Amino acid sequence: MGMYQVARKYQIQVDITGLDIETQLRYPFNRKTMDLQDLSRAYLEQFDFIWASPPCQRYSIAVHPKNRDKYPDLVSVTRDLLLTAGRPFVIENVMKAPIRQDLMLCGEMFGLKVFKHRFFEIEGFEVIQPLHREHEGSVKYGDYVTTAGRGCDGSGKIIDWQNALGIHWERDKKKLAEAVPPAYSEYIFTEYMRAAGIIQDMVIESRSRTG
Repeated sequence: MGMYQVARKYQIQVDITGLDIETQLRYPFNRKTMDLQDLSRAYLEQFDFIWASPPCQRYSIAVHPKNRDKYPDLVSVTRDLLLTAGRPFVIENVMKAPIRQDLMLCGEMFGLKVFKHRFFEIEGFEVIQPLHREHEGSVKYGDYVTTAGRGCDGSGKIIDWQNALGIHWERDKKKLAEAVPPAYSEYIFTEYMRAAGIIQDMVIESRSRTG
């Protein structure tokens, strides 16, 4: 959605296709249901930009260490596949995931009251690290929302999660818990479009290369 918002802002035509091993009926763009390991280099080469979010449970602090082996470890498989395609790409995941931490994004950076720090490995272009300000307030007292751990003593209402993330087309709490705010992909895709010379009027404000 963030990529679509960038394209709409700059009046650029883009075709967005989402792939998932499960059918995502409420996904708002072109969708395919298929396994990552069935993808071919030729298929990926048809895209100009690729965003990948391998399952994060194996690396998540929200999952008990004894249970993490139950979940797939697909980061290296994903990276190897994307590298064969030779296209600019982003791999998104949680802090403990085995990715190169080129960028960290937080809801606070975009005026979102959501605790959701995510890290990004970026290949083929550079993205400036926004300033990460200290959080003021708490989930418990309603200053923020978190979609981890059923709300972690904060709001567990779907509408609050949707508002905090900026995702209103999805009503499944499990999927909302795994989603990242479109503001994240909007920021990264804008930087990619700028680096590629497709847009040239990006204004950068109050940015720092340290988190």
